[in-house]
Amino acid sequence: MSDSAQTVPPQSEPADSPTPWKPRIYTRDHHQANVELARLCLWDDILGFDLEWKPNFVKGGRENRTALVQLANRDTILLVQISAMQEFPVQLRLLLENPGIVKCGVAIQCDAKKIFNDFGLSVRSCVDLSLLARTVDNARWRGKYNSSLGLAHLVESYEYRMLLKGKITRTNWERVLDFEQQEYASNDAHAAYVLYRKLANMVPSMPSPPEPLWYSFNAVGGSFLTPEGKPWQAQNPNYDPGPPPPPREDKKDRKGKRKADDDVVPEQPDGVEPNRLPHWQPDAQQSQQATHPPGRPLLPFSVKERLSCQ
Repeated sequence: MSDSAQTVPPQSEPADSPTPWKPRIYTRDHHQANVELARLCLWDDILGFDLEWKPNFVKGGRENRTALVQLANRDTILLVQISAMQEFPVQLRLLLENPGIVKCGVAIQCDAKKIFNDFGLSVRSCVDLSLLARTVDNARWRGKYNSSLGLAHLVESYEYRMLLKGKITRTNWERVLDFEQQEYASNDAHAAYVLYRKLANMVPSMPSPPEPLWYSFNAVGGSFLTPEGKPWQAQNPNYDPGPPPPPREDKKDRKGKRKADDDVVPEQPDGVEPNRLPHWQPDAQQSQQATHPPGRPLLPFSVKERLSCQ
């Protein structure tokens, strides 16, 4: 293996894991990338997909080109740092344009559009995990169908883990990646894969199978299309958005209402003297989201755990 490629084993692995070692491969060499990309889809046609690029802190400045492509399946996480390569990996182009390989992510429309803007490439068989979640688990999610659900929110809701974010998202993705950057990039792609498998397993319990067009599309020439080449839009005729939100109050009305509320003397519980109210502590369960099981602590999401994709 070249010096520009690194294979990093997880620090720990469940004893009953069917694959004892699931490597993370980080490469800055296009020759090595072609080898690893060709191997990636030999046994799995589903890939978690994400991109990173160096931020531009100049207001109104042009966005930098894609620096890193992250791909993950059941057994491998591949970090391809294309910004460091002499040429774009041929196998990556073939993978992105292959309609037989699903690429899944949250708001994947943005990543597919960026790949086209940066390199003129198409991305076929894209699955938006937010749309998939709203399709197969409508009872949990309300609001506009095309309103995006964050990756961290989905991970917490379905895996009861925290997908850690922070300032690392705004670091330089064109330099040699340190351990923290590799962990962050790996977690995003792996989380997308895990969520796809989780949501796909919910399909058999639906009254009728969903139409793939409700959550998947091809990004060709910078446009979102159906397999027949017609314009695609995020829509699901069976989706129930729930009741509309209440109308927003005018700022003046809200200010007047707050003042009126402040003038009202609250009723005191029996046995409590005025001006000596006890400090009522909220139920611990109320401080967590409704999707989180009571009594189950939120733990960091990590590629080391492999979670529900085993």
